[in-house]
Amino acid sequence: MADPSSYRPKPGQIPDSPGVYKFRDDHRRVIYVGKAKSLRPRLSSYFQDLANLHPRTRTMVTTAASVEWTVVSTEVEALQLEYSWIKEYDPRFNVKYRDDKSYPYLAVTLNEEFPRVQVMRGAKKKGVRYFGPYGHAWAIRETVDLMLRVFPVRTCSAGVFKNAERTGRPCLLGYIGKCSAPCVGRVTPDEHRELAEEFCDFMAGRTGAYIRRLERRMTDAAEEMEYERAGRLRDDIGALRRAMEKSAVVLADATDADLIAVAEDELEAAVQIFHVRGGRVRGQRGWVTDKVEEVDTAGLVEDALQQLYGEESGDSVPKEVLVPALPEDQVATDALSQWLSERRGSQVSLRVPQRGDKKDLMATVGRNAQQSLVLHKTKRASDLTTRSRALEEIAQALGLDSVPLRIECFDISHLQGDDVVASMVVFEDGLARKSEYRRFQIKGFEGQDDVRSMHEVIGRRFKRYLAEKERTGEWTEENEGSTAPGENGENGDNGENAADAADDMTGQIPAAPGENGHADHLGPSSLKEDDGRPKRFAYPPQLVVVDGGQPQVAAAKRAMDELGIDDVAVCGLAKRLEEVWLPDDDDPVVLPRSSEGLYLLQRVRDEAHRFAITYQRAKRAKRIRTSPLDDVPGLGETRKQALIKHFGSVKKLRQATIEQICEVPGLGRKTAESVAVALAGTAPAAPAVNTATGEIMEDDGGSTHD
Repeated sequence: MADPSSYRPKPGQIPDSPGVYKFRDDHRRVIYVGKAKSLRPRLSSYFQDLANLHPRTRTMVTTAASVEWTVVSTEVEALQLEYSWIKEYDPRFNVKYRDDKSYPYLAVTLNEEFPRVQVMRGAKKKGVRYFGPYGHAWAIRETVDLMLRVFPVRTCSAGVFKNAERTGRPCLLGYIGKCSAPCVGRVTPDEHRELAEEFCDFMAGRTGAYIRRLERRMTDAAEEMEYERAGRLRDDIGALRRAMEKSAVVLADATDADLIAVAEDELEAAVQIFHVRGGRVRGQRGWVTDKVEEVDTAGLVEDALQQLYGEESGDSVPKEVLVPALPEDQVATDALSQWLSERRGSQVSLRVPQRGDKKDLMATVGRNAQQSLVLHKTKRASDLTTRSRALEEIAQALGLDSVPLRIECFDISHLQGDDVVASMVVFEDGLARKSEYRRFQIKGFEGQDDVRSMHEVIGRRFKRYLAEKERTGEWTEENEGSTAPGENGENGDNGENAADAADDMTGQIPAAPGENGHADHLGPSSLKEDDGRPKRFAYPPQLVVVDGGQPQVAAAKRAMDELGIDDVAVCGLAKRLEEVWLPDDDDPVVLPRSSEGLYLLQRVRDEAHRFAITYQRAKRAKRIRTSPLDDVPGLGETRKQALIKHFGSVKKLRQATIEQICEVPGLGRKTAESVAVALAGTAPAAPAVNTATGEIMEDDGGSTHD
């Protein structure tokens, strides 16, 4: 715990002007970003008697080790810079509104030649028009199903579209009139795009004019005695009215507005947003956050506006934003309004509703926010208590000086000695921090040796930590006798990969730098300049957990001793009896089966195992899918497929002459010679045998090793 007076700036050093400030911890990591109309009084307020500070503010200033600031010209600039830094540094003490779930949107992919209507979650993409968010995906599908009758826009995936294009037959929706079937040329790309844009206009709230136009066309058809066409138009109008009825009219003047309400107590705040378009509620979402410092409702609203519209532009920012409170300072309010107007590209009205329907609707949004906060606290109360008790039980059982706020767990995975990999998962405050997960390839030796693998991985992880300490000047003389980072022939780590949170639709972990076996050389000289961003391997854990018993724990401890790491606790969790092993102890620590501490260690261990085996399976699948043709220089995927299609299999291609290979369209003699040499250097695999008939099965492609 740091003493704030040790880094308090002198009174004359702090300017009396607008600016943005950053608090950093002793690892130079940015932990809090704030802005102020005048930096001098704002920063001075942090360095008063600790007893007078809000509990969370007190925690922040005692965690910090330094403070710095940047002077700007106006409050709008301060607002923009504050948002940019919060986005860049992800400070742990800033108010960050987290969605309690990933809300689905109705999306129209206008960036494609044939726009597609679909349900989307996650980050928004450029060129895609979004509507929502909705509470449930089925609500989107019901709405789309009703509207496809009138706007038969494509909804199929790229694979289905290409298959229909290839076969010349549309899918079922094309046959029943719910798709205009651009895949088979029933409409031109321009006609299909016009349909998609009309769909977007209707969803954006411009409904009345379109329905009136359909009614006129229906009347004209009836007068001309084209009763079948008039009947279809009548049914189309009915479908659109049913789609509109799914979102009730709440504002009679067809207003486009977002209504934001806040419910709060001393520690937490819940925010609810209603998106009203064309006078109808088109979407709703909610956030809950911890209050880091003593901030009023207007401050919470300001943070919500930053995070809600910071990445938006154009029509995504409505003409009117209604909030429960605004800053008392009119200059700050004007700055917020100007910032929103810049995001939209036209004037945005930011105000508190005073009377009428808008005030009544704001009360409804406020009740939703209050219910959301009550529900959140009901769920979290036991969770917070349980996590705290679990960390305290672990500290007591292992004899730690303090609770382990950061726990790292390592696991080794392989298949009979092949594709040996390791995982590192991180839990902070008892919760998984997936952005800190790492993956390793074991390259120091071949074969199966879990103990040696654990020694290598722990050594590589903490060499990176020491490299960061040396770079920032934290390396002390007492460390000089230990092995320095990069010694013993190693030049940093090889193959570590950052793993992000699982994709909402696929559940897959996105690839990160260093994957595919490339060496990730990050010695002290090649690390980025100190900028406060979260860095890989830069922060030490209080506890290292290894998956295994005495041998694995001893290997991990030995690796840390060789590097001079003596301030990190180590333990192992054996699977069979769930025993906790400590270094140099002949007997395990046995935690009660009902212990919350044991349950937390099991969750950490199981998560490390899951993460490791997922990576190992991915590597094995990639290896199985390789072909001898992969090593031919200059041979791309298209020409590989052309070769396999021409000859039927790799086996038959191997038997072909150079002249025969040259007959494949697009292949020159030089490439044909390279193909022949590559296949000649690979031994054919043993023939597959059908166990039922005894037949020898032909090799039918390049999908496995030959």
